[in-house]
Amino acid sequence: MTDQAVSATSDPEKIVDEVTQAPRRLRPLRRLLPFMLAYPVRLSLTLLFMLVSTISSLAIPALMGGAIDEGFLAENLENVGRYGFIIIAIAAVMAIGSGARFYFISVVGERVLADLRQAVFTHLLALDTRYFDNHRVGELTSRLNGDVAVIRGAVGSSFSLALRSMVTIIGALVMMILTSPVLTLAVVIAVPAILVPVILYGRRLRGMSRKTQDALADLSAMATEMLGATRTVKAFTQEQVQSGIYDSHSEASYRAEVRRLGARSLLVALVMFLGTSALVGLVWWGARAVFDGSVTAGQLAQFLVYALMASGALTNVSEVLGTLQTVAGSTERLMEILDTDAEINDPAQPVPLPTPSPGTVQFDNVDFSYAGPNGEKVLKSLNFSVSKGETVALVGPSGSGKSTTLALLQRFYDVTSGTIRVDGVDIRKVRQQDLRQRFAYVEQEPVIFAGTIADNIRFGKPGADMSEVIAAAKAALVDDFVSDLPMGYDTVVGERGVMLSGGQKQRLAIARAIIKNAPILLLDEATSALDAQSERLVQLALEHLMAGRTTLVIAHRLATIRDANTILVLDDGQIIDQGTHDQLVAKGGRYAELARLQFRLAEAR
Repeated sequence: MTDQAVSATSDPEKIVDEVTQAPRRLRPLRRLLPFMLAYPVRLSLTLLFMLVSTISSLAIPALMGGAIDEGFLAENLENVGRYGFIIIAIAAVMAIGSGARFYFISVVGERVLADLRQAVFTHLLALDTRYFDNHRVGELTSRLNGDVAVIRGAVGSSFSLALRSMVTIIGALVMMILTSPVLTLAVVIAVPAILVPVILYGRRLRGMSRKTQDALADLSAMATEMLGATRTVKAFTQEQVQSGIYDSHSEASYRAEVRRLGARSLLVALVMFLGTSALVGLVWWGARAVFDGSVTAGQLAQFLVYALMASGALTNVSEVLGTLQTVAGSTERLMEILDTDAEINDPAQPVPLPTPSPGTVQFDNVDFSYAGPNGEKVLKSLNFSVSKGETVALVGPSGSGKSTTLALLQRFYDVTSGTIRVDGVDIRKVRQQDLRQRFAYVEQEPVIFAGTIADNIRFGKPGADMSEVIAAAKAALVDDFVSDLPMGYDTVVGERGVMLSGGQKQRLAIARAIIKNAPILLLDEATSALDAQSERLVQLALEHLMAGRTTLVIAHRLATIRDANTILVLDDGQIIDQGTHDQLVAKGGRYAELARLQFRLAEAR
């Protein structure tokens, strides 16, 4: 019993923290209940088998007491054997119940984790672009993987152990009272005598622990600051000075920790002394009761076993509370994601887009700011329209609003003021999925997924058969290089397409757009980062893609947009000029200057 008592009370900081802070810190765990309650049958079976195993374990000490009184003390071997067989039978029931309990709670735990992970991932995909502008993907991935891993380590076993321990404590106390109210009174007196000094002294220890953490924080902050400015430190020859400052912080941390360890050692010694004294007192009280005839020797042994069971269960509860507090922190971080609402939502009564698609786009006096209505405007009074089958090019310096225009068109953000219409309908009145089905998007740096070539093309049309994949690949000139690969369309391209060149990635993205077969095509500088040969191949693939489609294209290389129906010249979020290539060159404005410079460089090459 002494070891159990010491184990339960040898970490006073933890005990005080759990007693005072556990209810508040465990509050986030309530958010896991809906996920668990979705499986009532498995939970009911878990509780049933937990009760079976716990009640069985509580029955064994009572039978042991009977075996001592009616067998050993009565020198009746037959009774010893009879009690022994009963104990074995009950132990078998306990073992079956424990195994079944572990299985069902573990299955529920894994199911809850799978559902939670899926819910968080699905919700992340539903959030709008602005959320990802303000949150690092690495941090979100860490939450999705790391926090779920923390929950996995405890959600099944810890919940089960906590419930089992609580039932064991209650059951052991009831059996202790039924066995001997007199001995139970001794325990009621002894427990506060141990715990009250621990809690009172533990509060002081918590204060000392905070000082240690503060000293460590100062040490870490100083080291981070200096190591991040090593050039400045060296330039001002501050190595020795800063080393001395670090040494003083390190010594302060050391002294604070030594004081904490000394206080904790005294408390451990006090707990061991009080625990041993309480055990001796309980045995003395029990022996006196045996001599007085108020309890039998078997009942005393039975009582001591129940006391050990209650002490062990209390230790388990203490450890589980610490684990569950960590789980609660991870749960809270995941729930922060689930509690985040998307800023861009579908309308309550969406307006259907016309079918077949006219393929028209209209920007009507559009203003936009990433920081909201009061922020600096990225687009100002943008007005233009694109008719069916037309190609409109956006040209301008970096930061002029070209890519923002395409982002607004796909409703990755909502306009600050004005209206964008696709096929004559305000895009804010349309379901986002329906709207984006109207577009095929080819980025400047296309995202290639870590699958096969066929998988990447099929991303534009999930469920497309192989004949459709090959047709799109041929139109995008992907088939030219795929035919040389040993695995053909089943070739794995690696993460972010590391096995492919820049031109091959672009053609693969074009094939993805071709197979989607959307009426409106969006090209964001699709050839700007390619060499001359790759650009020629990609341009050929783009001509296949643009045929018969309404196209908005962002281009830095003006040679790729000479045949555009309209070229919009943007600067500082405004259209400063527009017309065909020949018209703009004849005007002699900024576009003409840029065209002369680019074509002169091209001729020089």
